[in-house]
Formats: sequence, C-alpha cells, structure tokens
Amino acid sequence: MITIQGLTKRFGSRTVLSDVGFVAEDGRVTGFLGPNGAGKSTTMRALLGLIRPDSGAALIDGQHFAESSSPMSLAGAVLDAKSAHRGRTAYDYLRSLALTNGIERRRVDEVIEQCGLSSVRSRRAGTFSLGMSQRLSIAAALLADPHNLILDEPINGLDPEGVRWVRDICRYYASQGRAVLLSSHLMSEVAMTADDLVIIARGRILHTSTVPDFVSEHSMHALRVATPDCAAFTAAMEALPDAQVTRIPPSPDDPERCMVFRVLGVPVSELAGALMDGRVVVHELVEERTSLESAYLELTRGQGDYASHGVGGAAPIPDRSAMNGDMR
Repeated sequence: MITIQGLTKRFGSRTVLSDVGFVAEDGRVTGFLGPNGAGKSTTMRALLGLIRPDSGAALIDGQHFAESSSPMSLAGAVLDAKSAHRGRTAYDYLRSLALTNGIERRRVDEVIEQCGLSSVRSRRAGTFSLGMSQRLSIAAALLADPHNLILDEPINGLDPEGVRWVRDICRYYASQGRAVLLSSHLMSEVAMTADDLVIIARGRILHTSTVPDFVSEHSMHALRVATPDCAAFTAAMEALPDAQVTRIPPSPDDPERCMVFRVLGVPVSELAGALMDGRVVVHELVEERTSLESAYLELTRGQGDYASHGVGGAAPIPDRSAMNGDMR
C-alpha cells in the first residue's frame, strides 16, 4: 500500500506540492492524473526518497523507501525511460541491478523475455528508441518482483501493442494483491486500466474517487434535436415534464432551416415516442455524451502550466452518435 500524507514541497518561492494526500490500495490500480507540471512526478520522487519534502510523509507499506533493506522488492519504479547507462547493454544493465540487489541471474532472463527485449539484449541502451528504453525501464522495475509498482508516464513512446502490454502488467499486479500507482496526463488510457483516480493540478488534489463514480458524476448524457417545426416540438415536450429543454445555436453540420434543441433528463426512447405522438418533423436526433476524457479536461481547465487552443479557434467537438434521422 502506498500512503501519501500532507505532502508539501517548495522550490524557492514556488510551492510545487501543497498538502497532498491519498492512498493507493493493495489489489487496485490507482490512476494519478494531472496536467503537465501538476506535481505528479514530484510526488513520486518524494515517495522514492529522491527529494525531501518540506512536510508530510510518503510511505510504501508503512515505511520510507530509502530505509528499506530490500528497496527493489518493496517497490519497482519507472520515473525516466532513459535512466539506463547509455554505454551498457540491456542485459548488462539489468544484470548489474540484479547483482547489487541479491537477485538471481535467471530473473534477468525472465524479465528480458517478458518485456520483449530478447532480440536487443546485447545492444547498448544508448542506441534504443524511446519505446525500447521504456521497456527496459519497466524490466528494471519488475526485476525483483516487487510488492508495489510506481509508474510515471510508462506508455510514452510505446506502440499500441506496448500500451496494451503495460495495461496488462498493471492489471496483473493488482490481481496479485499488489498496489499499482500509475501516473499519466491521458484520462482515456487510465480509464481503461485504473480502479481509483487521484486528480492533481498545481500541486493540490482536486478529486479522488473510483473510476465508475467519476464517470457517473462527470459524464453528461444529452439528446440533440434538429427540427423545422418549433411549435410542434414545444407542444410535444409538454408530455415530458421531466425534460430539460434548451435551444442552442446550430452548428455548420446541422440540417439547414432547422432549430436545434438540447434535451436532458429523459431517455431517447421517451423523447422519440413524444415526438412521434406529436407528429413532429425531425431532421436529426443525436445522442451526445461527454467522454471521460472531456470530463477530466473540464475539471482541470485552467489548472495546467501550459494551455493550447483549438485549431483555428474551433470549439471542442462533443462525442455524438446519431440515433435516427428524418423521423415523423
């Protein structure tokens, strides 16, 4: 189990972490999310004893990592994909870690095979691509078969097969009753892997919950209707007292000469039935869902150190799946 308690860290006049606290439970993958510069890597470095916090504590299985008699068994960590000595071969790098931590030689061969490095085991780490370097750093993290995994952006540089492989590793370790702390700025990927979420921005915890609870709380479900017959539509909505109806500006993709409405609070089947009973001409009926990633971006809007804007000033595009068209 990984426990962060009231962690605060300043670099000069800048407060990088402010009273950060959460728990990554055994048997679960905890997604640690936040924009670039949010404090994720600083938290992990404090957890591994690489920096000293100004206050608070960062514990792994109830102890400080630097005080462990068997640190690689306590926690395997990936903080920097390019951490291996550039002049050493993949095998020699892992073998040196094994020798200095009392790990058997056969385990080196096992993680090389497990991490897809067999064909490059004799190549120097300095010649590796980012993806291969990432695999080597993960191999080092798994070398002592640790009870906890701490992974900072482990999918950077990996191809789709590699991304899925990291996902499988996280789920496997959690299924073995171990704690996995997975840092990322990609909500879409973490949502496929994590059980729990910790969202941080500007050094402060914004939100902690399970993935299903976050989906339920933040994902919007709306229905978008385009019709040329405003009067008939308004009359039909009187049969749905729970419906929340808002007229919205049409987009360039909407049918011409139509008014567009967003409807909340009713399922598509009830809305379709009311429109049919009212003989409303409908040119478009679309289900809109705010994705988990969009909900995360909305929660962290304005919280990052770096902000970009839509291409050509374009607004974000909602997730839309057409349900029906030209319905009477």
